[in-house]
Amino acid sequence: MLIGVVKEGLMSKAEPEESLDGKHVAIVAMGQSQIDFHLSQAHSVHFDEIWAINAMIGIIPNVDRAFILDPMSRFLDTKDAGSMTEMMRKKLPLVDYPIYSCEVDERVPAVEEYPLEEVTYYTKTGYLNNTVAYALAYALWQRVQQVSLFGIDFTYKTNMHFAEAGRGCLEFWIAKCIADGMNVGIAPRSSLLDTDVEIKEKLYGYHRLDNPKVTYLDQDGDTRVCLWSDLQAEETKKPIGIISRKDITPVEPNKY
Repeated sequence: MLIGVVKEGLMSKAEPEESLDGKHVAIVAMGQSQIDFHLSQAHSVHFDEIWAINAMIGIIPNVDRAFILDPMSRFLDTKDAGSMTEMMRKKLPLVDYPIYSCEVDERVPAVEEYPLEEVTYYTKTGYLNNTVAYALAYALWQRVQQVSLFGIDFTYKTNMHFAEAGRGCLEFWIAKCIADGMNVGIAPRSSLLDTDVEIKEKLYGYHRLDNPKVTYLDQDGDTRVCLWSDLQAEETKKPIGIISRKDITPVEPNKY
């Protein structure tokens, strides 16, 4: 009976926006791999929307939406956010795009309450232990076609449990999005899905062999397996750049 009541109540609440259906969104957080986002902008990579996580609202100039699930009181009334506090106190009242949070605060006019009931009902899960997970769940609810994740690294050396819990939750949401047909790209420097792990080390067990099997994406985007030596041989066939130097790390995120 309770399920029926909840379902009926949701019908009159927020609905996905047609403007996001099928779009490509960049989600940018504060980890080191955010540099890949800045490189993408320097190389004119286009995203239909850019979503900032937490303090990135003070770094990125062209944000379309932000996700700050902590209440605004954490930044405005306490110093719990540490060195981010001063910047957030200056920036939050001035933001002119939607900020999704756990509650509204009249001191920050841009804040909207995150559509928790709608998102959890649509995705059939309430496993949300970090802000980026909320953003990715929101993208799934909004029928976004492609997301590129930057600065989402979970490299908290002083709190490994927090890092592992957050990474586990977000990788669950990445898998859920992929299973639903969404294209997910991850910054080359990110630890998510072992993206920054050397290709020979990715497959456990095989990593102990001198010439291990490795996985790669073919031209159609399908996952294939070959020997490391075969992949090296293919790489040597590619022409060297005109000035014979190594390019910077690719600005396009690795696709899954």
